[in-house]
Amino acid sequence: MIAPLLLFLASLAGIAMALAPGWSDLILIALPCALASLFLLWRGRPKPDRRPARATTDRWPTQRPPALSKLPNWVIVDGSNVMNWNDNVPRIETVRAVLFHLIEKGFTPGIVFDANVGYKIGGNYKHDLALGRMLGLPQDRVMVVNKGTPADPTILAAARDLNARIVSNDRFRDWADQHPEVNEPGRVIRGGIVNGELWMDLDHKP
Repeated sequence: MIAPLLLFLASLAGIAMALAPGWSDLILIALPCALASLFLLWRGRPKPDRRPARATTDRWPTQRPPALSKLPNWVIVDGSNVMNWNDNVPRIETVRAVLFHLIEKGFTPGIVFDANVGYKIGGNYKHDLALGRMLGLPQDRVMVVNKGTPADPTILAAARDLNARIVSNDRFRDWADQHPEVNEPGRVIRGGIVNGELWMDLDHKP
């Protein structure tokens, strides 16, 4: 940048001298030199950095970001028990009402049915996906156990794995030795429908 600047200044001096009598021919050299030095000065000017700024690690906190939502408050629903809560008649509408109430109260329900649930509510076998659609739940939160397999062990194992409460009026006495947690107050949520009104004992927590 120094050389073009010196050339530009010398060219200006030459142009000034060409204005004096007898030096007019000097303009033929000085003017092109001035234009050339201006071009060199323009080409050599500092250019702005147009590259996108990169994030550096020292700009960001080292802690993990806060969770976007609370961890699921799991509850396992004994579907084959709950569907009989209204006058002891198996109805999928009863199960839907219970699930809706649980979700309203901030729970994330999963549900387990005996293999014969479809025959009791619709006269034919129904798998996880079909029941999930009827209940408005994703398939991975609905389970129909295999024929000849009781649902209780699956319900209890899921509740233990998720540290979840269970919605059922079953006492699970046959499984209390393997799962003594069912005897904890509030671990099993009782409920029913009386005069068309759903009630659930959600206040007693384990």
